[in-house]
Amino acid sequence: MTVTVRHGVRLTAHFERNLAEMEAFLVEAPAPQAFDGLLDELLGTVLPNLERFPGMGRLFLERPARSVEVANGMARLSGQLGALAQGGELREYVMAHCLLLYAHIQGTATLLSIRHQRQLSFDFQALWPGH
Repeated sequence: MTVTVRHGVRLTAHFERNLAEMEAFLVEAPAPQAFDGLLDELLGTVLPNLERFPGMGRLFLERPARSVEVANGMARLSGQLGALAQGGELREYVMAHCLLLYAHIQGTATLLSIRHQRQLSFDFQALWPGH
């Protein structure tokens, strides 16, 4: 008998805003059918994968810092994450056309942000305002 353990996956309001922004971005592209493909990938692949293996994404804070600004930003992020949860990790999940940022805290994957590869970067200030 095989038992499959399912872990929690949560979406933040910021993640949901990112999806709405991405839909507008793809409609302007014009590639509205790409948003349907993104939703299919999220629901059919990404969420089930994270439910089974929440630690599967690569560690975001282990990326090499190639500037002082990046090193300082990563140190701030590490401190903010540590203030939220002991042992939490920021991870990124690489999708076909998107990059998803999530926090892996005590077996739960909390989806923080998603960006299309053509969009610029994650908005870290909006993720944890006041920290």
